[in-house]
Amino acid sequence: MLKENDKNISTFRKIACNTLLFFPVVLSALLLVAHFKKAGLIPLVILSLLIPLALFIKKNMVAKIVQIMLILGAIEWIRTTIVIINKRLANGEDWIRVAIILGTVAVFTFCSGMLFSWSRSLKKIYDIEK
Repeated sequence: MLKENDKNISTFRKIACNTLLFFPVVLSALLLVAHFKKAGLIPLVILSLLIPLALFIKKNMVAKIVQIMLILGAIEWIRTTIVIINKRLANGEDWIRVAIILGTVAVFTFCSGMLFSWSRSLKKIYDIEK
């Protein structure tokens, strides 16, 4: 009985840890959805909404596509940061807070994409070669 309980606890821990690995990826995708929606870029909204759904397909190619999309999303956050900073500088407004916030979002989005290269669990789930 005790061994069965230990096995159930171990399985629960594995599921919980894997779920936590997906959280940054999903959050990054949702932040991109909000960003593209505000800009009125509906095709990119739809594409960003597909990222979390694609995670259910446990294929190597899907992981690579999601990773590339998130890295491109990080580049978009950097581009947006530069545009907003330039507007604020032109208007004589404070720009440091925007740089910190959007810079953090860019780094978070980049790291979310890189989880597919850094995490042994995700490499195993998506059968990513070393």
